Amino acid sequence: MFHSIQCPFIFIFLASAIFPGAAAGAEKDQRFLYVATPGIRDYLEYGGHGVVVFDMDHGHRFVKRIPLAGVDDKGKPRNVKGVAANAQTRRLYVSTTHTLTSLDLVTGKILWEKPYEGGCDRLALTPNGKVIYLPSLEQGHWHAVDALSGEIIKRIETRAGAHNTICSLDGQHAFLAGLKSPILRVLDTRDQTIIREVGPFSNFVRPFTVNGSGTLCFVNVNELLGFEVGDVTTGKMLHSVAVKGFEKGPTKRHGCPSHGVGLTPDEKELWLTDAHNRRVHVFDATSMPPRQVASIELRDEPGWVTFSLDGRYAYPSTGDIVEVATRKIAGELTDEKGVAVQSEKMLEIDFSGGKPVRTGDQFGLGRQPTRPTTAASL
Repeated sequence: MFHSIQCPFIFIFLASAIFPGAAAGAEKDQRFLYVATPGIRDYLEYGGHGVVVFDMDHGHRFVKRIPLAGVDDKGKPRNVKGVAANAQTRRLYVSTTHTLTSLDLVTGKILWEKPYEGGCDRLALTPNGKVIYLPSLEQGHWHAVDALSGEIIKRIETRAGAHNTICSLDGQHAFLAGLKSPILRVLDTRDQTIIREVGPFSNFVRPFTVNGSGTLCFVNVNELLGFEVGDVTTGKMLHSVAVKGFEKGPTKRHGCPSHGVGLTPDEKELWLTDAHNRRVHVFDATSMPPRQVASIELRDEPGWVTFSLDGRYAYPSTGDIVEVATRKIAGELTDEKGVAVQSEKMLEIDFSGGKPVRTGDQFGLGRQPTRPTTAASL
């Protein structure tokens, strides 16, 4: 039996191993990268199964693994399709091809897991944490879901091959992209109705991102090593930007040359994935169209990119940790077994005093409420 004087220290040690921020959170804020796996299809060799947590302020060292649901009838983990979180409600959400799981961010416990008609894909969560926009698995509809209970609020029909979803930073709109349509649809979150269409773009829309004011979108499309720019206000496509100095070629996954595009939080740069050449290409986004300025080689084929909230780090799905300012590889994500972790589903969650206070997003979203260069001036 332990002596009584030791018990508080033992409790703190155990708590710090289980809950990020439990031990030192009262002294300082802590930032963690939450990585949902298997986040490259259902490939367990890229980090196993669960939510793998890394300490962003201490070399992205492994902190813990949160067990997940989301398995098939034989117990095999299904593909993770998306991840979202909200500090106010203290919830973490992970979607797979069949189900959506809600977890408590403080305890790590699973609160519920529910299947949805048509399956699930890359979800989005309103900033107040109340509503989830959950796409079916490449089918014709989205579900608006009560984020606390998991109950369906409304079925939203698009017949577009539901896939990628973003909520605007002000919570007024959701952006719905189907991989069977060249149109990006804009939904009013007050009544769950589609109020605008952006495009058509030159091909079907794949990953995309939006600026902080919700006036511009940057989309990947099939067959293009590059991206296209749309004016959300007018609905028009403005620019098509192709990567210079690199050729298209075969890719392991996704079937399109660029599957991943993100804005740095300050919206000064746009980062674009290039699977065949194992690169992310950096564009100056302070002018329109954005201008290619650099290319960074990665350890594998990227299929996604997002950023830390402060814009210091870029996180391609390859598990490389890239310093944005220097464009140098600062490290690589590895789990408790030393296995290289890769995932297209990750986001930052900040804690203070052991409680979540701020969450990032799986998409590389612009985070400036206004832009010096507006869509109207392009």
